[in-house]
Amino acid sequence: MKIIYKDGSVGEAAPELENEVLRHTAAHILAQAVKRLYPQAHFGYGPATDKGFYYDIDLGDKKLTDDDLASIESEMKIIVKENLPIKPYILPRDEAIKLMKERGELYKVEHIGDLEPDAVISFFQQGEYVDMCVGPHLTYTKALKAFHLTTISGAYWKNDQNNKMLTRINGVAFKTNEELAEYEVYIKEAKARDHRKIGKDMNLFMTDDLIGKGLPMFLPKGYTIWQELENYIKEKERMLGYRHVLTPCVGTVDLYHTSGHWEHYRENMFPVMEVEGEQFVLRPMNCPHHMMIYANQMHSYRDLPIRIGEIAHDFRFEPSGTLKGIERGRHFCQNDAHLFVTPEQIKDEVSQVVDLIFDVYKDFGITDYRCVLSLRDPDDKVKYHQDDAMWNHAENALREVLTELNIDFTEEIGEAAFYGPKLDVNVHPAVGAEYTLSTCQLDFCLPAKFNLTYVDKDGTQKTPVVLHRAILGSLDRFIAYLIEETKGIFPLWLAPVQVKVLPVSEKSIEYANNVFKRIKNEHIRVELDDRNEKIGYKIREARQLDKVPYMVIIGAQEVESNNISVRNRGTDETVVMTVDEFVESLKLQIMSRT
Repeated sequence: MKIIYKDGSVGEAAPELENEVLRHTAAHILAQAVKRLYPQAHFGYGPATDKGFYYDIDLGDKKLTDDDLASIESEMKIIVKENLPIKPYILPRDEAIKLMKERGELYKVEHIGDLEPDAVISFFQQGEYVDMCVGPHLTYTKALKAFHLTTISGAYWKNDQNNKMLTRINGVAFKTNEELAEYEVYIKEAKARDHRKIGKDMNLFMTDDLIGKGLPMFLPKGYTIWQELENYIKEKERMLGYRHVLTPCVGTVDLYHTSGHWEHYRENMFPVMEVEGEQFVLRPMNCPHHMMIYANQMHSYRDLPIRIGEIAHDFRFEPSGTLKGIERGRHFCQNDAHLFVTPEQIKDEVSQVVDLIFDVYKDFGITDYRCVLSLRDPDDKVKYHQDDAMWNHAENALREVLTELNIDFTEEIGEAAFYGPKLDVNVHPAVGAEYTLSTCQLDFCLPAKFNLTYVDKDGTQKTPVVLHRAILGSLDRFIAYLIEETKGIFPLWLAPVQVKVLPVSEKSIEYANNVFKRIKNEHIRVELDDRNEKIGYKIREARQLDKVPYMVIIGAQEVESNNISVRNRGTDETVVMTVDEFVESLKLQIMSRT
């Protein structure tokens, strides 16, 4: 693959550079196509990404639709067919600003102002289109063989919510049409698994802009799954000595000044509310509240470890372009806990947290994950609490514990919490990029900020160490993960509807209703479908749309024999048995969570 650099030299792209050059060139061709179709367009940033490219564009009052996306892609194909040469050149700063002003590219002018005074400002031109860029690029537009525009979203200029919202056009590009076809198969599978679509089809949750973007509401069936997960994890935690609490969803600004979140996390928090002269914010996390619970009374070393758990409602002002159903919202509920320990207890408590994580993963069949030791970036003086000695001590302590526990992990700089290092367990979902599900964070910082103490064996006051941990992460994200892994086919104990009773005709409704009541009395989640529909339609709807584990079919033969025909969704087999046999079988499966 031949590429051209900003100095005009031409060479062969190194294999690891090919995709980036291809996709970066695709972004320029996208911008050229947009400019041809919408002359009023002004351009922000247009980088290559892992699988493709995007461009952030100010289109004025124009709102793009899917039809517009198809038109833009068609124009891109015309530009590729024109086989325009791509030519670089460099301009002095003043001339670069003049050129961009003449072309009406005020975002580019602002970008130049952000560059170092001695920065080299280079441009690439293809036909009538000129873009400021460091390159390199393909030498001709025809070298772009396989691409496709995928979605339209919003993005704030410079990722700052105080700036204008731009239109982000996303696309993918590959070296060959075969690779593009493979990707499109992958995307089709991703759409089939998308928790937003499945959640809507199964009536699990909903969103409405009148409530607010990123504020999902769980419907009865979705909340049933939620409650089962909450009961499941609380039961495990209680067995390990956790004590659960309930704390408010707001806190004073002073609370977050004390914790340090105001200085390090403010941009992710909702705006301040003033009431009777006090300033409050919706809480983005729960640790400050739990610190105050610990501080509420005196503690001895004999009391430690103290394990405080909560299914806690939190609020973070995520950019609208990053919102994704219940996987990433502005309101979510964490399976949170804070463990107050002595230094000597760190290893045992981290070990217990790790055991709990892997025990839960075993229950849910989660096997594709990796462990990451997330460390601070010492050069970042804004994101992290500044205390080199504390950081070195905390990072070394967590590294040593993980090593002693024989946990395979990689280390990543710049991914720590602002107050301490953490173990992140990142899962690889069936589709999409990996993300963090569980975490365990080691914190020497916040206990000192809140002046937390305990009386040690020698009678002196000591500062406890805190482990922040979340096993299911947020219940919202965990449910999204389960939906996409299973395509909504939940195990029996989690299924929002566990059984559907399906009478074949009106003649069998009375017996079907008795069977329904018998199953319901055993606290099994059962529904009776007594609509005047054909039995085949009822079975398909229960199986494919509602994804019910068991369907009980009641016809004349079942009424006469006083039995039931049970169809298993997983095997599609039908077995005749008594109602009592069926109920006992269900209760055993639910109890064992198989």
